[in-house]
Amino acid sequence: MQQYEDLFYNPSSFHDLGSEAKKILENCRSRIANLLNASSQEIVFTSGGTESNNLAVKGIAFANKSKGNHIITTKIDHDSILNTCKYLEKNGFKVTYLDVDKEGLIDIEKLKSAITKDTILISVIYANNEIGTIQNIAEIGKIAQENNIIFHTDACQAYSLDLDVKKLNVSLLTLNSSKMHGPKGAGLLYIKKGTKIEPLIHGGEQEFNLRSGTENLQAIIGFAKAFELSQENKEQTIKNLTNLRDKLIKNILQILDVKLNGHQTLRLPNNVNVSIKGTESETLILHLNDFGIYVSSGSACSSNKIGISHVIKALKVPEEYARGTLRFTLSKYNTEEEIDHVSKMLNKIVNNLKPKLIEVQK
Repeated sequence: MQQYEDLFYNPSSFHDLGSEAKKILENCRSRIANLLNASSQEIVFTSGGTESNNLAVKGIAFANKSKGNHIITTKIDHDSILNTCKYLEKNGFKVTYLDVDKEGLIDIEKLKSAITKDTILISVIYANNEIGTIQNIAEIGKIAQENNIIFHTDACQAYSLDLDVKKLNVSLLTLNSSKMHGPKGAGLLYIKKGTKIEPLIHGGEQEFNLRSGTENLQAIIGFAKAFELSQENKEQTIKNLTNLRDKLIKNILQILDVKLNGHQTLRLPNNVNVSIKGTESETLILHLNDFGIYVSSGSACSSNKIGISHVIKALKVPEEYARGTLRFTLSKYNTEEEIDHVSKMLNKIVNNLKPKLIEVQK
């Protein structure tokens, strides 16, 4: 990004410098498309995952309302999907929110049963942002294809997984730069050629007339590079992360009254989500913060909210556990020594808090 810090020209400008910016923009689009096994014309740049999810759900709903008004999603999808669906319900659409089991997986048979003649869109998160559970997107995509239904997946957290859009059988796919160590303010929506969709933002004709506004070129440059770097030595990175993840899970579960949230194995290699009975998330986060350990209680997009997240509620985690939920997110930069430090400090904090909590309850 620093190499192009003086490249402030508008890619839509007709002069030579604008053409230079346009060439770099399209180079980024092509490189990203190759990583997704897509064509460049199927990549629309946005400001991030939330905008892409809004464009996917609202754009499909409004463009295809003559065919039907029914949408299927899950109770554990990201707020940018769920709140968009709630908005559409106020505007004449019907939404089915699929339940998940105690590990966060949807029931494929219940998905099939939810399909009606009016179903125009299925949107299922690839890997949950809070608990890390991975859905069988390829299978869901096949079901959607068999029923001639458009299928979207939010893959923001799934950059370590298979992102071949053809293998996944998706019509639309959301990605976010910042989840893969790229800059904030850049994302994309893959839109399969021939998919009928309405733009959310009207203005010029940027991004194939689907997302008006001057592109955030520097952020897109960083996005493309970050995506490429995330795919280098991918198998080894996943192996290392999985080992760190499993060690952290093993260590934390040795603390008394701890529950692992999400699937044991069908989960992101960098995600650990636990609930500790008789504690409060906010208290644990503040104490961990004092030791230089930075975690969240749920989605970072809504971490300022106090309470139990919709994902943990969907898993039906008992309230005495759910209030003490922590999400640890690892990266390729974390070390085994840091895992040991986190485990030791968390154990110390919980042991110090538990007697105080018991005394308060008395």
